[in-house]
Amino acid sequence: MRRTIPLTPAVIVATLTAGALADFSRNIMITGYWPETNNMVRRFSTNADQNPDGWVGSDWEGRGYNIYSFFPEFPDGVGQGEGDFEVDYQDTVADWIRVTEQIRPAAIITFSRGSRGNNWEIESHHRLRAPEQWAADYTDPFRPTLDMPIYNSNLQIGDEVFSSLPMEAIRDAVDGAGVVDQVYIDWDQTGGNFLSEFIGLHGVWYNSLNNTHDAAWENFAAGHIHVGIGTPLESAMAATDITLRELTAYLDTVIPAPGTAALLAPVILGLGRRRR
Repeated sequence: MRRTIPLTPAVIVATLTAGALADFSRNIMITGYWPETNNMVRRFSTNADQNPDGWVGSDWEGRGYNIYSFFPEFPDGVGQGEGDFEVDYQDTVADWIRVTEQIRPAAIITFSRGSRGNNWEIESHHRLRAPEQWAADYTDPFRPTLDMPIYNSNLQIGDEVFSSLPMEAIRDAVDGAGVVDQVYIDWDQTGGNFLSEFIGLHGVWYNSLNNTHDAAWENFAAGHIHVGIGTPLESAMAATDITLRELTAYLDTVIPAPGTAALLAPVILGLGRRRR
């Protein structure tokens, strides 16, 4: 039986002040699943238990964007994990709703462990499958259910939704840096039929709902990246930084520059981990 631990306070930069940018934030949400994708985004977590060295995401590299990461831990090895975004359909949906409502992301990148080797695979699109077409996860109910928001939205089963990340720029920059052996965009296949595809679908779906100027909180880009199982942690961290630089450079072309430093000032909101 699932339970929710009361949310613990965490520092979240919110653009709710002054009303200057009332219809979008300058927050970027990134997620990981299995190692090393959880570890490579760890420094962007505001959760002191998960990131005791301190959050580095505030106005990251002076680029005017705040980076927030969310990921599970795997004390028993790979599997479902525990905490934010466990490898579980129901947990992922619950955490997705909670986190996006608090972060109100202007952009989203979901990461997960991919194929063998040292590689950076940028997924171009995702598909909404019928519940029985998803692979079983670790805990009953083992598959998505039709009462989930994504099944009661603008999508029909079988619909494909495309990444809005600057995919070519990310590919070229990561490849040019030589930090991983292989970098490519998967134009042909989706991200599979398990949790990687499911959370990736949620990112591009969120963008499809919020990518217009009349959205309550506009989202400008979202997509998924598979990280090869054999990618060393340092390489994955370097590729993450390069990817975020390309994303923020793209956002600069579609989002006005911040008017004042106050728009990046931290406020206290409740944002705790969900645990079992």
